[in-house]
Amino acid sequence: MKYHVATFGCQMNEADSQRLASELEKLGLRATDDRFAADVLVLNTCVVRQGAEDKALSYLHMIKPIKQRNPNVVVGVMGCLVGVRGNTPLKQAFPWVDVFMAPSEPGPMVDFLLQREGKRLAEAETQARFALQDGDFPAAQPDLALRLPAHEVGKRVTANVPVVYGCSHACTFCIIPFRRGPERSRPVAEIVREVESLVAQGVKEVTLLGQIVDRYGYDLLGDDYAIKRYNPGAASGIPSQNIPLRTPLVDLLRAVNDIEGLERVRFLTSHPNWMTDELLDAVNELPKVMSHIEVPVQAGDDDVLKRMRRGYTRDDYRRLIERIRAKVPDAAIATDIIVGFCGETEAQFMRTYELLEELRLDVVHLAKYSPRPHTVAAREFADDVPEEEKERRFRFLEAQHERISGEINQRYLGQTVEVLVEDQHKGKWRGRTPQNKLVFFEDASNDWRGKLANVTITWAGPWSMQGTVRTNEDALYNPAHATQTAHAA
Repeated sequence: MKYHVATFGCQMNEADSQRLASELEKLGLRATDDRFAADVLVLNTCVVRQGAEDKALSYLHMIKPIKQRNPNVVVGVMGCLVGVRGNTPLKQAFPWVDVFMAPSEPGPMVDFLLQREGKRLAEAETQARFALQDGDFPAAQPDLALRLPAHEVGKRVTANVPVVYGCSHACTFCIIPFRRGPERSRPVAEIVREVESLVAQGVKEVTLLGQIVDRYGYDLLGDDYAIKRYNPGAASGIPSQNIPLRTPLVDLLRAVNDIEGLERVRFLTSHPNWMTDELLDAVNELPKVMSHIEVPVQAGDDDVLKRMRRGYTRDDYRRLIERIRAKVPDAAIATDIIVGFCGETEAQFMRTYELLEELRLDVVHLAKYSPRPHTVAAREFADDVPEEEKERRFRFLEAQHERISGEINQRYLGQTVEVLVEDQHKGKWRGRTPQNKLVFFEDASNDWRGKLANVTITWAGPWSMQGTVRTNEDALYNPAHATQTAHAA
């Protein structure tokens, strides 16, 4: 039996699809890139914005003829379109779908297949296990916490690992708490075992995921966990908040950092209110934790931030960036921006532009606001910024980001950077630096997949860089010097 999973959305959705694939592989199914050849066809959905939801619904209607032509195909829908609060309306709207799965929950599909195809799957699983045991790949181990698809074993270099599901922050614009439920952290031992299983199958880098990854572990520690009260600015009208005296994510990072055979660790996404000094110190001190930090600001105006219920001010964010750069001098910093949020005036938008111009961040992920059902913003605020104005503001910031990112990356010219090579693309090797900069280089005589390469940068654009691979250790890149120079530009 073959399966095909189509994934839309964020890294968390990619990780959920990976977990579903792992469970299907354990049943003896094998992946196919051809959805028309699949016995099990799954769509993993995103609804964080209206465009993403429209794309998922369009794909669902495209699947219908496949089911009509072959009723034996098992069709499943997973992710935020389903959510955690029941799927009766979806069952009525899409009767050709056999299985609905909440985010991060592959169990319903496994149960459905075992009930319908139990004997057939048992035979296939046994045959697959024997086939794997004839080879050298450690995926033959039946106790792997997460089994990669057979065709990815020894070839996948990076993987996403969820560490905290859901979100309890409830920004006014965000549907994630409603669709993915409240925060639920996974135990350290469970995460470590999963990472170890990925490393055993050839993975060299993992990204630890959470909607607010900095809040990892607080729900496991209970109400007695030591906290202190913090007021980011009484004048802002933002209430005092609970800030931890120590950071459970740091304990997890230390445990993952110690895993033998793992080269790199990343984590995302952070929240300005939960990025502690202890966490920044860990990024600076732990050799495998990369100096790549994603901490969304969303807007640069205090009134907009207050309507978004973000819990900090423009100045709070500015001070955070100063703190990151002081503690992690070689850090590359990424942020998110929503343009056209409810009530955003031209002057408020320009304050976002001015903040980005001042801070000169490495990456800016841009999005146009779209109302999402069940959110506070959809219930209480008018979506009063015209679509054409949202598009104009989006393009205005996009041009700014392209210019600033290009200027930052120009500072890497002539420097030698360490690149973890992931794969080949159009005849060139492709990988990323510790700061998550995308680098391409040519070398037809060596297989660089999964290896660390020292690459001297010969061309730099806003979105990627190109260079020449080095075969010796001299003239190594000094990331602190290059990043400080770039930020000063």
